[in-house]
Amino acid sequence: MFLARIYITPKSTVNDPQGLTVENSLHALGFECVEGVTIGKYMEIHLVEKREKDAVKTINAMCVKLLSNPVIEDFRFELEKLVK
Repeated sequence: MFLARIYITPKSTVNDPQGLTVENSLHALGFECVEGVTIGKYMEIHLVEKREKDAVKTINAMCVKLLSNPVIEDFRFELEKLVK
């Protein structure tokens, strides 16, 4: 069994209006040191796979087919083998 931690963020060439809104709000609250905010998605998925190679392939396919929009989003993931 594996635990996949998946991070999905807008591509650097895509406008991030939520990130800009949060950045402006932080500035309004006096946090002038903030120089960029990116809003994305985080998820954890438990997989029953015997081999890490298969788990990587499965998570990659999930991200491409459903969890992210490859046109406007990038994704990365970390995989942890869980001990039963």
